[in-house]
Formats: sequence, structure tokens, C-alpha cells
Amino acid sequence: MSGADTLQTFTIDLPDQDAAMALAGNAEATLHRLEALTGASLVLRGLCLQLRGRPNQLERACGLVELLRPLWQEGQSVSAVDVQTALVALDTGRGEEHQQLGRQVLARSQSGKLLRPRTIKQKAYVEAMERHDLTVALGPAGTGKTFLATVQAVRMLQERKVERLILTRPAVEAGERLGFLPGDLQQKVDPYLRPLYDALHTLLGQERTAALIEKNVIEVAPLAYMRGRTLADAFVILDEAQNTTTAQMRMVLTRLGENARMVVTGDPTQIDLPSGQLSGLIEAAQVLEGVEGVAICRLTAADVVRHPLVQRLVHAYAARDAARDARHSRQAP
Repeated sequence: MSGADTLQTFTIDLPDQDAAMALAGNAEATLHRLEALTGASLVLRGLCLQLRGRPNQLERACGLVELLRPLWQEGQSVSAVDVQTALVALDTGRGEEHQQLGRQVLARSQSGKLLRPRTIKQKAYVEAMERHDLTVALGPAGTGKTFLATVQAVRMLQERKVERLILTRPAVEAGERLGFLPGDLQQKVDPYLRPLYDALHTLLGQERTAALIEKNVIEVAPLAYMRGRTLADAFVILDEAQNTTTAQMRMVLTRLGENARMVVTGDPTQIDLPSGQLSGLIEAAQVLEGVEGVAICRLTAADVVRHPLVQRLVHAYAARDAARDARHSRQAP
């Protein structure tokens, strides 16, 4: 039997019971997931994790456990997404860069969960928001574009780097169907702004969010409310920007005032504008590339941090779109 086929054993000592529970997962689901991905056997005995397998399996399993250490060592649960992003980093030789993600705590949620960038591109996105006055983030659903922007906005508010937060998005249904909804205009557009409220509630809690909105420290409003204003001393988030027209995008970008930051987020694959109308987001990403003070961040399906199935769905639709585009190009005269 060759050395490559010889089963070997390696042990990792865990600091406490919280770390053991965090690494194992509910019904040891995380350990089973690691076994399925590496082929090694992982057995937790008290505070000792025993790994057994062939050398290549053992190396892979140990590498994943170590990349996940910043999470489980602090008693933070390890999700399927965390395992998947660690695996991608390990396979692409970016393990050391990925391990730094665990050390970059952005905030703590109301439930006590430590909030961090979870992929390398998310980390670059956070760093871009810290360094630039205008950041444009493009990517599919679930890549954390809006949530990370809201985290950064709340951090800057709490550190008194800005005096207020302004969160806005276009209401593309602001015609007939919106008119049938009950209430005044603000109540009509609230459903469109719900993801922004959800992010604020996660960070600040509902009562604190409501109090800051009441004091106008946080403003959550439809894009139409931005016309004619100068947005100074503020952190501005324009969400779902793929549904802005080119005129709307130019309007909101030129609202930026003194000591202000703006983050523009959107998904170019989910444009709800009338057919043939150019998205302001797509134009802005093209026009502003290379402009000083502007960062363009492009997230991909690999950065999806929702249910792992979402990543597979994004890949499936992207493959379908690519095949359709190739078909149309062949049919073109």
C-alpha cells in the first residue's frame, strides 16, 4: 500500500464547549458537510476533534477547519455558505486572504451575531466603501450589496462621520398598480423599501430605527424625493438602481453634497424598466469606470451568501442567458 493510501489521524483541540457546538453544527451537520466535501472522517469527542483519512483528504479537511476557525473559535455558528466560501478560497489558493475575513468584524447584530464580509469580493466591497465617496456595486441577488452598504452606513453614523442616513430606491410600479394600494404616498412606497428597513432592524432593532426615522436622522424615501436636494453630511444608499433611468441616475448622483458618501447597488439581470430602455446603473458603471473617487465593484454568483441553493439558481439562469445570447448572435444577419 502506497503512502498516499495510508490512513492518518490528526487532532485539533477546541477551546471550549461553545466552540465545539459552533463547529459541529446542529446534529453535527457541519461536520457531516466537511466529511462529504473532503472524504475525511471528523469525530468530535468532548473538546477534541479527530480527523482521519488519506493524506490528501486530511490536508483538505484540516485546511477547511482552520479557515473556519475565526468563526467557531468565538462560538459563532458555521453555515453552509461559510463552508462553501472557505472551500472556494482553499481551492483557489486564497486561503490566507479568506482567513482574514473572520478577523474583520463590521458590527454586531441585535441578536448578537458578529457581522463580517463573508467572501473575498465582499471584503473588497467594504474596503471600497471606506475609501471612496461613491461606490457602485453590481451583482446578483443574495451577494450582500444592500446589507453591507447599510452596515457601513450605520457604522459611519455611529462614529459621527456623517450626520444622517438616506436610503432610497426607485418604485418602478409608481403608476396604476401602486395607486390601488391604501394610504398616503409614503405608505404606498413602503413595500418597495422593506429590504432597507429589514437591514436597519437587524443592526439597530425596530425601536431604535423608528426613533431615528422620527428624528429624521434616518430617511427612507422613494427616489422621486431626491430631486432638487443637496445631500450633505449624509451616507446615501441608492438600492435596486438597475431600475433607474439614465436621467434618474444622473439626477441622484449630482445630489451628492459636502462630506457625503453614496453607495449605488443593483442587479443588472433583474431590470424592470420597459423593454429597450437603458438602465441608469449599467450606463453609470460604464461611464464612471476609472473616475477618481469612484469604485466599481462587481460581485458574482460565488459571493451569494443566502441559502446555497440561491447560488446554484443564479448559475443556472446565467447559463441559460449565455446560451440564449449565443443563439441570438448566430441567428443575427
